[in-house]
Amino acid sequence: MRHFDLAPLYRATVGFDQIADLMDRVLASDVAQPSYPPYNIEKTADDAYRISIAVAGFAEADLSVEVKEHALVVSARKSEADEGRSFLHRGIATRAFERRFTLADHVRVTGASHENGMLHIDLKREIPEALKPRRIAIARADDVQTQKDLLDAQTVN
Repeated sequence: MRHFDLAPLYRATVGFDQIADLMDRVLASDVAQPSYPPYNIEKTADDAYRISIAVAGFAEADLSVEVKEHALVVSARKSEADEGRSFLHRGIATRAFERRFTLADHVRVTGASHENGMLHIDLKREIPEALKPRRIAIARADDVQTQKDLLDAQTVN
């Protein structure tokens, strides 16, 4: 696989660190993507999402959900309650894991719930008013000239 050097990108741009980091993560070939635990990402509304992670065998106390530096980090550590138990067959994996999801700008976690062996994490994109599209009223040329004449008359008086 090819390796791209993004150092020139870092030197020539300011404020695009997230894009460069994203490119680094995508192009990194030495890190294998973990497949445990399985998860779904679904779009529940125009600006709402839900991540569902299969966490069979874990209690709520064993799970941790954190948001730090534009990343959602879900981790689990199984308590030592299984010590002293003898299994004839162990098919339910309860090994420790850490799963990271990179969050886009203006996406925040609104809640998490644990039910029937599934951890559901709800996300919402909240775009600030300054970034939302807005309609600009177009005034007629006659109205603009009249308003300008009124302002000039007020400053003279």
